[in-house]
Amino acid sequence: MREAFLKLHLSILLAGFTGIFGKLISLSEGVLVWYRMLIASLMLLAFLWMGKKLRKVSWGSFMKIAGAGLLLSLHWLFFYGSIKASNVSIGVVCFSLTGFFTALFEPLLNRKRISLLELGFSLITLLGIVLIFHFEMRFRYGILLGVVSSALAALFTVANKKVGTITAPSSVLLYELVGGFLFITMLLPVYLYFYPQDYLVPGTTDLVYLFLFAFFCTICMCILQIQALKSISAFTMNLSYNLEPVYSIALAMLILGEAKELTLSFYAGLTLIVFSVVLQMVHVLKQRRLNK
Repeated sequence: MREAFLKLHLSILLAGFTGIFGKLISLSEGVLVWYRMLIASLMLLAFLWMGKKLRKVSWGSFMKIAGAGLLLSLHWLFFYGSIKASNVSIGVVCFSLTGFFTALFEPLLNRKRISLLELGFSLITLLGIVLIFHFEMRFRYGILLGVVSSALAALFTVANKKVGTITAPSSVLLYELVGGFLFITMLLPVYLYFYPQDYLVPGTTDLVYLFLFAFFCTICMCILQIQALKSISAFTMNLSYNLEPVYSIALAMLILGEAKELTLSFYAGLTLIVFSVVLQMVHVLKQRRLNK
């Protein structure tokens, strides 16, 4: 169990680095996501092929999984757009709204009753975002992109639950990455028309960052999650991943020196978001004890 929890928190730490790499890599968000999905797909394909763990699926199943990958690619596109338009802290704080959108989308798409309690918890998070949005005039565009990103992340979560049982998790991830890469490839000419770039080929520094990004924050992170799930429950993993924004903000302050960019209104909004997360954790733990 100690090894499983070590792997779990290492995967959360790696997830916290995704925003850092998004800021460090000088490529625009569209080109960045294209390279990330390409490199991660090739790395994971090689890993599964050599380990003889690649699972084939029917064309219909592939299209369903690829559809989830499309949502993942769009989520990444808006997430890194948010980071580049503002900073890492703003991007990951907006990502906290995923719970709010999930509380809305999941019951609607699955034709279930909306949980007013979950919605209430998420509204506290929304209030925190509104507080930051109202005072952080410099980052309004980044916040808007971050809000769209969190809505897409919620849709991806719902879709991923539906396709996640089709085949082995590692193969599902590969097909999602491939589907997302194909979609971004088709979207890229339109993106470049509206957002022309000075260069498309990454320099040496960006290339190193891209390989580290794809390997550690995509492949290694997901493999650690899969290994940890062999010993701990999905409930524990989902609850623990509430720490991801905290890790990201702490890393952004240490590595990028973002503390000087953040005002009192940001910390007030962040306090509300953390309070919402704590309330959700306490509620879930209480319900879990009652159901035993």
